[in-house]
Amino acid sequence: MIKFTTLRFCNFLSTGDNFTEIDFTDSKSTLVVGHNGAGKSTMLDALSFALFGKPHRNIKKEQMVNSINKKGTVVDVTFDIGGSTYRVMRGIKPNKFEIWKNEIMINQDSNSRDYQKILEQNILKLNHKSFHQIVVLGSSSFIPFMQLASNNRREIIEDLLDINIFSRMNSLLKEKTSVLKDKIKENIHALEIISTKIESQKKYIRGITQINEDLKVTKQKSIENLTQEIADLQTENEKLTALVDELEPIFLKRMSSVDEKLKKINEYSTQFKTEMRSVVKNAKFYEENENCPSCEQLIPSEIKKIQVENAKKRARELQKGIDESNTRYEELNFEQNQLMSQIEIVRNYQKDIHSNTTTTTRLQRSINDIEQEISGMQVENKDLAKANKDLSILVIEKQDSTNTKLKLNDQMQYNGVIVELLKDTGIKTKIIKQYLPVMNNLINQYLQTLDFFVHFDIDESFQETIRSRHRDAFSYASFSEGEKQRIDLALLFTWRMIAKMKNSVATNLLILDETFDSSLDHDGVENLMKILNSLDEDTNVFVISHKGDLLDGKFQNKLEFVKEKNFSKLKKVA
Repeated sequence: MIKFTTLRFCNFLSTGDNFTEIDFTDSKSTLVVGHNGAGKSTMLDALSFALFGKPHRNIKKEQMVNSINKKGTVVDVTFDIGGSTYRVMRGIKPNKFEIWKNEIMINQDSNSRDYQKILEQNILKLNHKSFHQIVVLGSSSFIPFMQLASNNRREIIEDLLDINIFSRMNSLLKEKTSVLKDKIKENIHALEIISTKIESQKKYIRGITQINEDLKVTKQKSIENLTQEIADLQTENEKLTALVDELEPIFLKRMSSVDEKLKKINEYSTQFKTEMRSVVKNAKFYEENENCPSCEQLIPSEIKKIQVENAKKRARELQKGIDESNTRYEELNFEQNQLMSQIEIVRNYQKDIHSNTTTTTRLQRSINDIEQEISGMQVENKDLAKANKDLSILVIEKQDSTNTKLKLNDQMQYNGVIVELLKDTGIKTKIIKQYLPVMNNLINQYLQTLDFFVHFDIDESFQETIRSRHRDAFSYASFSEGEKQRIDLALLFTWRMIAKMKNSVATNLLILDETFDSSLDHDGVENLMKILNSLDEDTNVFVISHKGDLLDGKFQNKLEFVKEKNFSKLKKVA
């Protein structure tokens, strides 16, 4: 069970530098009130952001940062699972994502996406969709279970029943099956090679009795020498190819970069020279003219002096820029020449590779010619014995490969059976069918408590069947908003009960956001309070409402969000 204990946040949405802290375990039932815009729903966004990296409502990440302070957004939530205490902390400006277990930070070697997966799959065993089906109900961004697509409904039920492991097993099995297919292909290829070798060996044995031993040894030695020479050339080519593959893109990239820099240096130099001509012209004007040529008025000597001095100063700056550009141009030109030399070396490597390849082809033709000569020679019986021994080894290798093929095919068939079991229509559906009567019974119990007397059933494809007492058929969409809300409430409490039964994603926290403010009439409010008051002692209910005056006295604790100096603050109401 997940027992949420505290939630803290600052500079989050409308909250300021001072941390807003909510103790989830302070009371069994808490009413959260405040005017519109005071920040009541901020706690939902903060909790969702801390756990899943995204708010409850449709808010962009940059919008979560307080618009006044514009930095230092921090949200952290603390909860207990199985005797261990966890703390999840997230921040924006600067970005932060930390998971602590018993005051020790969990290794962050993985990227943020994998780190989030660890939190959801290994710790919470709860994803964003499931969280908002068993913990939160009634907010504007909430999508009730009955309005979800069938695949999303299935995902939530699988989380509740803790059977999504079968989906992960199926994914892993598919990966292993893919590897197995590659092994089968390799095995088939190996069998083809061995079969070819066996046929070649048989052909060799048929002609070996006609080979002369001395000539055979000499020519075989020649083949070995040539083979070694080929191997040496191939090794050299591998090294040269590796050098070409490594150096060529580096040198070409650097050459491109130097060319671009030279282009920019030329542009800068041209700009400097253009401006220099303009500055010199301007200085010459003030030095040579006493009167303005346009208005014929006398130019004050002080203005002439200032203009000439400014022009000379700018000319010195421009000359410095030109000198620096020339120096940099020479440096880059030197670097360019070095790179051209290095590229030429790479080109020589490529020529050597081509030459080695040509030589290798020639040597291989020589080997082929010698092998043809050997086939016509005669040898003694010992050579025949060796050839037969080699053949026996190849036959054994073929048998081993054949046995491996049979084992791989058996494994492939076994994997196929397991895949069928792990499909949605397999073992998961059987487990879901076992729980369906329990789910449907709970749903109808809660509906009766809410004074909504219909018979509600969900099948294994998560489609509903709703009938009245008179067996009239209805759909979820056909009901009024108040009736839909009663169904949503019944499903919410059912999912929480199923989660508690499985002890998979059970939690102490239940948040109702403006549920009492919407479509419930007086009787609906009273019936919902009956359900809330009947919840286990380890359940902590938070009801967010802007009609707190209608709910006063119904809850053990009351919190109020207020706006002070454009910041939301939380205060406890006696």
